[in-house]
Amino acid sequence: MPVAVTGSIATDHLMTFPGKFTEQFVEGQMEKVSLSFLVDDLVQHRGGAGANMAYGLGLLGLQPVLVGAVGSDFAEYDAWLTRHGVDTASVHWSELKHTARFVCTTDAVNNQIASFYSGAMSEAGEIELGPVAERVGPLDLVVIGPNDPRAMVRHTEECRARGFRFAADPSQQLAWADGEMIRGLVDGAELLFTNEYEAALLQQKSGWTADEVLDRVGIWVTTRAADGVLVRQAGQEPITVIAVPEAKPVEPTGGGDALRAGFIAGRMWGLGLERATQLGSAVATAAVEVIGTQEYDLPRESFLARFAEAFGADAADEVAPHLG
Repeated sequence: MPVAVTGSIATDHLMTFPGKFTEQFVEGQMEKVSLSFLVDDLVQHRGGAGANMAYGLGLLGLQPVLVGAVGSDFAEYDAWLTRHGVDTASVHWSELKHTARFVCTTDAVNNQIASFYSGAMSEAGEIELGPVAERVGPLDLVVIGPNDPRAMVRHTEECRARGFRFAADPSQQLAWADGEMIRGLVDGAELLFTNEYEAALLQQKSGWTADEVLDRVGIWVTTRAADGVLVRQAGQEPITVIAVPEAKPVEPTGGGDALRAGFIAGRMWGLGLERATQLGSAVATAAVEVIGTQEYDLPRESFLARFAEAFGADAADEVAPHLG
């Protein structure tokens, strides 16, 4: 049964600043910030959390169904995703707005300053999941990634009403969402994805302790950058998985989306939690070693060799039958 991925679909405009942002801040003047950074380069790539996750799942052979809203400028991007195994037939095309845009500058120590223009994403709340399931068959999992707030709420409520298992990935939308909305997005999720900062913010805004969150979700996956990944379940010992060492870290944008794709693919293949998390870690490392969130590839032999080096030959042997 298919995995549906809902979330933002955007183009990324990525720049690199050779210094450190923090060196430009003036103590006592933070309430009146007016800064300009001279960047080294500008590259444009396909992006958006929903599309990034779908791309990773497509590389891993799952043929995910992407659900989101785009503008009339999406044709080339559409062809790219289709070539990489993503079903885009349930994407809504806006007649009035451009596809969303993410503009991000990364400094020499991987700090980032970014802006996001929602554009056509504002129409994602018009999309219903029922017709998607009618077209492709019963949905095994619906990933509810960062998106137009109305869409996130609607998709979550529809998953509960229709009995679809869902993964909650509120991500950057936690920054402005209130406690009521956050509790609604998380409660009953099969999977919950956050990074460390988002985990703390979720608890603060929801009013729930970590244990209370775990009482309401099946599995809570927290990424911790170089410290790897923490996986928790109520009443179970936590699982920690290392970050696969980066041969040449280039661009952190999209690493979290790639990890989610690897983890979900592993679970859909029937792998255990630790092995699925290891797969996610390996895919994330591949993603951050290139510029752009959908520029990485997963060549079978080299990927398995690196996986074995990080996690052992037995782990690689368990993953190998599922890789194309």
